[in-house]
Amino acid sequence: MTISYKWLNEYLPETVEPERLGRILTSIGLEVEKMEMYEEVKGGLEGLVIGEVLSAEKHPNADKLTVTKVNIGNGEPLQIVCGAPNVEAGQKVVVATVGTTIYPGTGEPLTMKIAKIRSVESHGMICAEDEIGLGTSHAGIMVLPGDTKVGQSASSYFEPYWDFVYEIGLTPNRMDAMSHWGVARDVCAYLNHHDKKGTRPKLPNGNGFKVDNTSLPIDIKVENAKACPRYSGVSIANVAIKESPKWLQQKLKSIGLRPINNIVDITNFIQHETGQPLHAFDADKIAGKKIIVKNLAEGTTFITLDEKERKLSAEDLMICDAKEGICIAGVFGGLHSGVSDQTKNIFLESAFFDAVITRKTSFRHGLRTDAASRFEKGTDISATVNVLKRAANLIKEIAGGEIASEIVDVYPGAKPKTEVAAKWHYIKKLSGKNYHPDSVKDILTSLGFEMIKEGIDELRVAVPYHKTDVSLAADIVEEIVRIDGLDNIEIPEAITITPSVEENYAKEVYREKVANYLVGLGFNEMMNNSITNSAYFSEGEQQSMVKMINSLSAELNILRNSLFETSLEVVAHNLNHKNNSLRLFEFGKAYSTPGVGKYTEAEKLCIVITGNKNEDGWKQKNSLSDFYFLKGTVDAVLKMLGIVPDSIETSEVLKFDNHIVYKIKGDIIAGAGEVKKKILERFGIKQPVYFAGLNWDVLSKLASRQSVAIKELPKYPSVQRDIAMVVAKELTWDKVKQAVQNVKLNKLQDIKLFDIFESEKLGTHKKSIAVNFTFLDEEKTLTDKEIDGWMSKIMTALEKDLQAEIRK
Repeated sequence: MTISYKWLNEYLPETVEPERLGRILTSIGLEVEKMEMYEEVKGGLEGLVIGEVLSAEKHPNADKLTVTKVNIGNGEPLQIVCGAPNVEAGQKVVVATVGTTIYPGTGEPLTMKIAKIRSVESHGMICAEDEIGLGTSHAGIMVLPGDTKVGQSASSYFEPYWDFVYEIGLTPNRMDAMSHWGVARDVCAYLNHHDKKGTRPKLPNGNGFKVDNTSLPIDIKVENAKACPRYSGVSIANVAIKESPKWLQQKLKSIGLRPINNIVDITNFIQHETGQPLHAFDADKIAGKKIIVKNLAEGTTFITLDEKERKLSAEDLMICDAKEGICIAGVFGGLHSGVSDQTKNIFLESAFFDAVITRKTSFRHGLRTDAASRFEKGTDISATVNVLKRAANLIKEIAGGEIASEIVDVYPGAKPKTEVAAKWHYIKKLSGKNYHPDSVKDILTSLGFEMIKEGIDELRVAVPYHKTDVSLAADIVEEIVRIDGLDNIEIPEAITITPSVEENYAKEVYREKVANYLVGLGFNEMMNNSITNSAYFSEGEQQSMVKMINSLSAELNILRNSLFETSLEVVAHNLNHKNNSLRLFEFGKAYSTPGVGKYTEAEKLCIVITGNKNEDGWKQKNSLSDFYFLKGTVDAVLKMLGIVPDSIETSEVLKFDNHIVYKIKGDIIAGAGEVKKKILERFGIKQPVYFAGLNWDVLSKLASRQSVAIKELPKYPSVQRDIAMVVAKELTWDKVKQAVQNVKLNKLQDIKLFDIFESEKLGTHKKSIAVNFTFLDEEKTLTDKEIDGWMSKIMTALEKDLQAEIRK
């Protein structure tokens, strides 16, 4: 939720400093996640001054340049070379002096320096409107009225709008704070309680509303009162659709809204002022001058404002005229009934729609609008008419016209206020603080609660309609504690707890160990959303995946079945921000559905590498990451966990090249490979990416079964021998290693590949590999005779099993 500082202060009885206001908002549960300066013109025209062109002469070395003398009111005139065709002596202009930074509407900021342009020195710049963010024209310099004061700062002349903007992290239950008026009410309650000033917010109201005539009556009928308990509307005739006044545009822009036209802007303004969504229809397009609130048949087609044809559900509530649907109630308008530049008469809607029905419709059609987000949390059912009057008055003021009907308010069953009782001792117990009854009453009254009964033991209140989440005594305590200040909750001197003992902690211990190891290797941990985009997966893949019924958005509609796709999103995001060398890992959940109503959840570990293995330095050149760097990292993780795979095999995987799998007892525990280019292209990635996925649930269980053994260092030296051999070009290292292991030599400690050589001289489809063997006997020194015997067995096995040719 975005809140404008200046806008909010219009409803406060006194101005509160921006920093203090931010602290107050956080203290009362409206956590300020970010506060930043908003400038209508970036840089605020700082450093720009108004000058007068004293002379303008042709540049001696350029036909299209002019050498000017400009008086900026502080002494000797400045010599400025200007390229604009319209510069003339006597003009009042905007000047950027040396040292001033200008912020063009597009492009990078530019700081003025003394420059020589075709051998003539220039001390600044005479500005066009697009060069300082005041417009888009670059036809020439800005020429100001003749009576403009020389030496005046441009910021004081143009008075560009500025503001502070708060980003508030609202919890879903706080619909009452989804407006500037709602936030102002909470701030005033806080000031009342802490400053004891008896302040009350300035309430936006419909005072002065007057019906001019009844020339444009619209009949309203609500057929589904459950989905629409209250519907109010009024007609306004002879309006002029045009651009909104500057003050209205500035307010909307400050909170990130794009001005459209005066009518639409007013409805947006009212929504963010009061929290009540409005909708304006072109009254001349309402067939039969009737509004009917009802459901249409399943599969009925409807074209929305975004020009998309949608098939309606029988559960979707629609606003209809005498012929057809014209708006999805509380969610999105129709293409043919909205306000356009040709609109002369409008019908303004202010209604209360059922939260659950609105939310389901919004998600069903993937339409997450501001209006829907408010209706689905619950709006103030008592405010529809007052807000309608407020909006009608604004429309008359800004767009002209006359109110051409009485307000029609269909509200068949007036909703009673919820009553809640809270015992004084319960308030003390839950809050941990002994509040004075008068303080409690003042806080609740400031928030709109009505005192029904006050007894020795109990307080009974009527909950205001805007507090849709308050229904329990605990909710009342929350309101009291919130306004008192969440940071004022008293901490007791002693806390009595029962210590818990965690039994199955090994998994987290190993996770922390591996994470620390990877960070030590230069990796960064990433945390991704388990919900991802179904567009990444084929229809076949989606069959075993868990789909979201009420998805957050069209792009987040399915639970991931691996960490692969979400990791590539992170890689793409970083590459787009010029972070080209990445080492990333993630511990995360993956989900699948082996059958209807059956779901599995598995924890995975993924490792992702792309870009350079190391950067350029004085001692080394950069080198690119490759598959073997990834494999070495996976091997190191497994070794740290004490896990030795039975085999490492190559495998054909649809999304990978050079893919291998690690197996124990035939089950895959990990896989690693280079991502195929066609997969990377879907994410906009143009450099190689290497990905490894490890089954963390299995690995952590295997690791927990390992016992740590400590032994002394060997007393006797190890002995190393090398073999070079010519083998088939397609032979994998895993097969070489397996052939040696099949010999079953107990004293063989290690086997390593240290060289590969390919040449036509070796023969077609041949290569030469060099292998190092390490032998060790912990009880005695090995003899050459023993080692020669073992090497003879190894060579015999290689020649027999792999048809290797041993090179002498």
